[in-house]
Amino acid sequence: MKQLLFSSTVVILLVAACNSNQYRSSSLTGMTGDSTGMHSGVAHGTMDTTSVMVQPVHLTPKQEQVLGVVYAVVQRERLTRTLRTVGRIEVPEPAIADVTSKIEGYVERLLVSFTGESVRKGQPLLEVYSPMLVAAQEELLVARRLALLADTSTHEMWQTARANLEAARQRLAYWDITPEQIARIEHTGKISKTLTMVSPVTGIVMEKNVVEGQQIIPGMRLYRIADLSTVWVEGDIYEQDMQFLRVGSLVRIEVVAYPGKRYKGRVSFIYPTLDRRSRTNRVRVTVPNPDLELKPGMYATLYIDQVLSPDAVTVPADAVVMTGKRALVFVRAAPGMLVPREVVIGARAGDRVQVLHGLAGGEVVVAAGNFLVDAESRLAGSTGAMPGMQHGNKRTSPQSDSAQTIDEHRHD
Repeated sequence: MKQLLFSSTVVILLVAACNSNQYRSSSLTGMTGDSTGMHSGVAHGTMDTTSVMVQPVHLTPKQEQVLGVVYAVVQRERLTRTLRTVGRIEVPEPAIADVTSKIEGYVERLLVSFTGESVRKGQPLLEVYSPMLVAAQEELLVARRLALLADTSTHEMWQTARANLEAARQRLAYWDITPEQIARIEHTGKISKTLTMVSPVTGIVMEKNVVEGQQIIPGMRLYRIADLSTVWVEGDIYEQDMQFLRVGSLVRIEVVAYPGKRYKGRVSFIYPTLDRRSRTNRVRVTVPNPDLELKPGMYATLYIDQVLSPDAVTVPADAVVMTGKRALVFVRAAPGMLVPREVVIGARAGDRVQVLHGLAGGEVVVAAGNFLVDAESRLAGSTGAMPGMQHGNKRTSPQSDSAQTIDEHRHD
């Protein structure tokens, strides 16, 4: 009669355990065909966020094989991570130069007549006729003649003539007339109807806003020229990855226009603000472009290699079981004995994850099948001292012997 009553109690406890964790219990029972002997019976376990005690687990070699348990050794290694993002090629701002009119006049002749043309520093761009320039040339020639005729014995008169000559030269220079052009006017003594404006930099004509015969006024932009021998690539990095980014970091760049070809650059600037909508931070990469293959407007893929730690404790990412607010790994304390241990994880690099606290190099952890092990461990914590599930405890009464006999008979 006592055995019948105790058997009914065992059945009720098993049904309650199955209802609380039906999926995990049924999965493990179905896979192993024998749930007895799966738990070590260790009294002390780990409490997770759902207040379920996570118990150590003891597995036989056959059970390890059925569950697909694979072990891995905790390693100490140099941990690197590659950040990948998409960016767009831009014109470097310091390499942009505008050719702007400082006088009023008319375009007599265009020497660079289309957008995209390559120009070099000092190359003539256009010829401009301006009454103001003609008057300034006349003043220059008059001042030069007076300087040559000035009596050098009269120091004050000679100094005044020299000052007037320098002032006439400076006036033309302020209007972007080159020293070579000024010297030619003085040498020939002839006034030129038009004067030539030249390119201030070497580069590509990005914009052309003038045509022949057009009237120009002071402040009008005639050309925009950019030096593309170096370009910028700007991309967005997610907020959580900013800790790994540094100015000067080496970057590998790929573009779809040239498959298989890689370019190298360095992070030159990290923007000080974060985009609130995308939660990303923009970074700028400076890339040499001597062959002008990289063109503004192209999309590029950026690969940034970063050393997370020169000597990190790492495990396979699959070895970590996330339980809400905590992370657990199962450490093999002895053959078949798996002890749950709470760890603090750091950055992830590929299929490896850094462990900041909780493990040491050389320990052996479960790298595959740990979710099933975790389910069995939680089942042990939820059922407590259920008969047939604690083989490490000593029997204290004949009732325990009877309960174990009944449970073993039910499993058979």
